[in-house]
Parts: sequence; C-alpha cells; structure tokens
Amino acid sequence: MRLLGYLGQWRSVAKEAMDLSVTVAKFMGLLHITDAYLCSSTLVRHSSNPITPSLSQFPYSKCAVVYGPSMLPTLNISGDVLLSEHVSHRIGKVGPGDLVLVRSPTDPRKIVTKRVLGMQGDKVTYFVDPKHSDRLHTTVVPKGHVWIQGDNIYSSFDSRTYGPIPYGLIQGKVFCRMIDTRSEKP
Repeated sequence: MRLLGYLGQWRSVAKEAMDLSVTVAKFMGLLHITDAYLCSSTLVRHSSNPITPSLSQFPYSKCAVVYGPSMLPTLNISGDVLLSEHVSHRIGKVGPGDLVLVRSPTDPRKIVTKRVLGMQGDKVTYFVDPKHSDRLHTTVVPKGHVWIQGDNIYSSFDSRTYGPIPYGLIQGKVFCRMIDTRSEKP
C-alpha cells in the first residue's frame, strides 16, 4: 500500500514537471520565432582598423559586432546596439535610404551593415575610388539586386567593390538605434 502511495505522489510530480517542460518549450519556440523572423538586436562596435572584417557574427547568437569605420557618422565609433526586423525584406518593403543587415557576398559567414542606395532598375552613380580620384561611374541595378554602400565612402567595402548584391542576401532592416545615455567617467 505504501508503495502505491509513493507512486501516486511521483505521478503527480512527474505530470507537473512535464506540464512545466511543455510550457518552457513553447516559450523557447516563441522566443526563437521572434528572434529569427520578427526582430533581433545587434551589438555594433567600431574599430579604427580598416583591415579587420566589417561584421563577424558569433555562431550561436544574434549579437553581431561591426568592426571598421564604414558606417561613420551614422554608427558611433564607440559602438551601438541596433534593433533589426526580419519581415520587411521578405515582403519587399526595403528601399533606398534603409539601413540593412546583409550577408557578405565575399564571405557568407559574415553579416555587414550598409545603406541601400538603389533598387532594381535604378541608375546609381558612384565614385570609383574616392580616395584617389573624382572619377564617377554610372550603372543600372539589375533585376533582383540592390546597391548597398557604407556611409563613409572613403572606408567602405561595398557594392562599389563587388557590384550589386542579390536581394536575397538581405537579412534584416534596422529600425532603431539604441543610444547610451550613461556618461562615462574618466
């Protein structure tokens, strides 16, 4: 009899644990869906070293680090946290002027932050090498592609180097930049 009493107790504990596990699994699924398909945060830090990669993404997180001055003055040299949403690019609501996260066409393991300057069919005029000449070049963005550029044209590796990128490489659209209002004490 005593054994049946213990089994009854354990059965209720096991049922409660199973119910709690299912609730946690549902929450984790909702969290994953929100992060992967709706919005995520991106930590952006800059370095003055132009040799370092533009954005390297940690393998198991949505936190990304931006190195280099390619988006100055829009993104601070000391670092920013960006909130990006993952719906607009899926429904075709990305346009010129938008700041986007893009999978790098030269290294698919990296994500870069750039501004969209032209959509398919647009004529884009750009400086070929702004550091050394004032020579301009005009190109038409092909169907299914976008033209992206960093805000700092003197220090940006972008469509001027590798040409228009496929629209499918866009990973998200930045909709908010968090500003750190804490004052640093020397």
